[in-house]
Amino acid sequence: MDEIHQQTKYQYNMAVKIRLARRGRKRLAIYDVVVADARAPRDGRFIEKIGSYNPNTDPASININNDRALQWLLNGAQPTDTVKAMLSYRGVLLKKHLQIGVLKGAITQEEADKKFQAWIDEKETSITGKKDKIAQAKEDARKKAHEAEVAKNEARLEAIKKREEEAKAAAEAEAAEAEAPAEGEESEAPAAESNEEEENKG
Repeated sequence: MDEIHQQTKYQYNMAVKIRLARRGRKRLAIYDVVVADARAPRDGRFIEKIGSYNPNTDPASININNDRALQWLLNGAQPTDTVKAMLSYRGVLLKKHLQIGVLKGAITQEEADKKFQAWIDEKETSITGKKDKIAQAKEDARKKAHEAEVAKNEARLEAIKKREEEAKAAAEAEAAEAEAPAEGEESEAPAAESNEEEENKG
């Protein structure tokens, strides 16, 4: 009762917001989901912390005490646009809508719980599918990068092999050229022999 009275007191004495309070390192910020006086500084004092939000994971991590968030909403607290989207993602706004229906007698609590559980089951299936899709995309990217690296290494080895074959062919050609008799050597020897014969005859 004291807790409900305290929340009611906040509701009547001030405009209450559910919003994000930044913390963490620069470029790696994470956020607390807090209930605070709308007039308080953005990252200043708050009434209650009801969750956290980490946008650095994939998908982003949203951890909220749904029951506390629902209670504050029913007491008139207004979420910011960002928090409203988060509460919608977690089903808190749907639960609020169903709970108001129960309070007005439009549906029973059992029917409301059944509808909410059906939504939860569908949401979990969707989230699991999204995580599987992300994991598959990462695996495909890893395989593609590996195949590209293999192709790159094969091309490099092929280029090295080609250069080695060219160098070997050039060396063999140079060696063959060095072993071949110089041009005119065979014709000079007979000429020298004929000159010696003419001298002997003389």
